Amino acid sequence: MIHNLMEGVVANFLDDLLTQHPEVCRCSQCRMDIMAAALNRLPPRYVVTDKGEVYSKINLLANQFHVDIIGAIAHGMMLVAKNPRHARPEEAAEPAKADSDK
Repeated sequence: MIHNLMEGVVANFLDDLLTQHPEVCRCSQCRMDIMAAALNRLPPRYVVTDKGEVYSKINLLANQFHVDIIGAIAHGMMLVAKNPRHARPEEAAEPAKADSDK
């Protein structure tokens, strides 16, 4: 079975970065959107065999890969924060507030 190792790497880095940025929405939709944006900016690392996976994981340990991955995720976080595909919490609360003023 063919597998893109970058998906797991981005997911792991995303978890770490989200803990450092509590202002970023963590819902499943935003997480998937951030991952998709990041993965679109990164080269895929496809593997088929266990040997290929081990070799590719060794290459992924390079410092430049870490910088590239964090940069791509940060870009995805900014994109999704500016344009979430759901109402922002403060927007969802506004109609309820307006209704209570009546």
